[in-house]
Amino acid sequence: MSRFTDVIGRLAATIESRRDGDTSTSYTAQLLADIDRAAKKMGEEAVETVIAAAQGDRDALTAESADLMYHWLVLIAAAGVSLDDVAERLEAREGTSGLAEKASRKR
Repeated sequence: MSRFTDVIGRLAATIESRRDGDTSTSYTAQLLADIDRAAKKMGEEAVETVIAAAQGDRDALTAESADLMYHWLVLIAAAGVSLDDVAERLEAREGTSGLAEKASRKR
């Protein structure tokens, strides 16, 4: 597969390995133990990613995207959502227009 896929898989495994880690020495363990903090941190990284994109700063966008992906992986792990769960939802949407998929969602 792609380099990105490989890196995300390794990172997800590393995050999972920190689940029972020492929160005094592991930032990841701290976030896994506090889903509210993990969610807020992901929101912060999302905003920073958007700002970098809006400013046209490719280097900052790349760095902030990496931060965002890490924090997203931690957040879904903290919530008990797996990459396979996300993949299942994406697969269910394959071949469907984005506009049609959005219109089909319950309000």
